Amino acid sequence: MRLLFLTQIIPYPPDSGPRIKTWHVLRYLAQRGHRVTLASYVRPDEEAYVPVLKQVCEQVYTTPIQRSRARDAYYLLRSFLSGRPFLIERDDLPNMRSLVNRLLREETFDYALADQLTMTQFLLDENRQGKPRIIFDAHNAVWTIVERMKHSVPWLLKPATYIEAQRVKHYEGVLTREFDHTLAVTEVDRQYLLEAVQEVDRSAVAACAEKITVIPISIDTQLLQPIQRNLGSKNILTLGTLHYPPNADGIRWFIQEVFPRIRREEPQVNLVIVGKNPPRDFVQFAAENSQNVKVTGYVPDLKPYLADAALLVIPVRAGSGMRVRILEALAEGMPVVTTTIGLEGIEAAPGEDVLVADTPSAFAEAVLALLRNTALQDKLAQNSRRLAEARYDWRVVLKKLDEVIH
Repeated sequence: MRLLFLTQIIPYPPDSGPRIKTWHVLRYLAQRGHRVTLASYVRPDEEAYVPVLKQVCEQVYTTPIQRSRARDAYYLLRSFLSGRPFLIERDDLPNMRSLVNRLLREETFDYALADQLTMTQFLLDENRQGKPRIIFDAHNAVWTIVERMKHSVPWLLKPATYIEAQRVKHYEGVLTREFDHTLAVTEVDRQYLLEAVQEVDRSAVAACAEKITVIPISIDTQLLQPIQRNLGSKNILTLGTLHYPPNADGIRWFIQEVFPRIRREEPQVNLVIVGKNPPRDFVQFAAENSQNVKVTGYVPDLKPYLADAALLVIPVRAGSGMRVRILEALAEGMPVVTTTIGLEGIEAAPGEDVLVADTPSAFAEAVLALLRNTALQDKLAQNSRRLAEARYDWRVVLKKLDEVIH
């Protein structure tokens, strides 16, 4: 089959959740003999990775994208005037629209896949007779992320956040109704998307339920091997793309509400925060607590930091889809403490594969229990590795794609 594959971010290197998910999908499609044409936005620091993608895809086309506060303000105003979600306006650039239209006009594709919400707009067309079947790969039910973020934004922004959540929900409902097929990563997200459809067109819910396939995010368990952790470590590690609001929100909650409780019980404990573009308050917190807190920024190799840690904390209060950070930690045999939202969509058993807590006191108690009990650390590490191999390796998970693309 010939596929047109649209993505908002260059899916290489696989060093963040969206890239990891998309990279494995591309690998699988190529392995199955499909001929993929990739059209992607590209940032200046991503150009060097295009040759790697050409080893997997038949053709690769890129068009530049840049972000700034001034541009965001402009797109926010445009969203206000158009009634479309800000997230859609922000990524609706003429160069990408022209590229996709040209490819659809000049070449013949069996399928066109929009990877993530903002790329769907380039495939919506009321007159699609004779054009490829279109697939929406929903990494998340995005409206739920915006909805859940309302608690953490300043009160002046709460009305705008509410409006954006409603607009995104309506947009995702329309997409799920109009696209030939939708891929969701969890059953929870599938239900959220159907809820969005219900608000748009109640009569379409039953038909849409038949054309949403749940395919979990996958990882490479051959590449990700168990980490040999330093015995007796008092280091707590957390990581993520720190400019992504839900990631920053969860870690900020941990810093402010949980870590002080742990320090009162275990004064020698250390916190290491790894990730690209740390917010200014994280850097300030590390400067004020330099004996116990370190903010590294982006690091090319996580293994030394994982090896030095007793456990990994993934504090998530707003999100959707699946946390790839947790999936990779399972494969690496890292003991994990997360929240109910953090574990959403992952078939891990609390207390057996990971520890789960949602209040500051319960989260601190779970971390302390792991710090003080190496046998519990080892139990979680062994169980989580087995789970990752059995349920989340890309060679196993993505076989379900064959039911959609054939």
